Amino acid sequence: MNRPIPGTVQVAVRHILSDRTTGVFTRTRRITWRDSLYRVRRPKSGKQTVELTCPECDASLLAQVRDEARTRRTSTILLVLAAVSAIVFFVAFGYAIHEGGKTLPEGQSLPVLFPVSVVSVFVTFVAAPVLFLQGRRYNGVSMLDAPRPRRLHGIMPVRN
Repeated sequence: MNRPIPGTVQVAVRHILSDRTTGVFTRTRRITWRDSLYRVRRPKSGKQTVELTCPECDASLLAQVRDEARTRRTSTILLVLAAVSAIVFFVAFGYAIHEGGKTLPEGQSLPVLFPVSVVSVFVTFVAAPVLFLQGRRYNGVSMLDAPRPRRLHGIMPVRN
């Protein structure tokens, strides 16, 4: 069984084997990869740089690991922002429907908040799911920028 060990986080080093794009009018992108699992120890406080090695090509990758409290705090903030974005979406959508459905007398225009609500509907329609997925996926491990040959790698979280 793959039980979590306190004070560690499990990540996968993803080696991209191929990245092909085909088509002219409808573009299709096909990516194939191979993952290697690692268990990284978290620091007691702050952040720490660790070195992971890709077993496919023996490239060394630098990753930054954050402590458990900071990781939990960042994940919670992202989830709260997703919830606030969802609330703003529904409020702005209701306001846009309410004000946009009115019949106005000749020469009178819609309120100033109407365009703001329409813009916020479109922004939060994208922001809420993105923030929710990032909050669920965030594990406090990020890859530091690598030179060109090592950019065919990624560090992905592993869900239990």
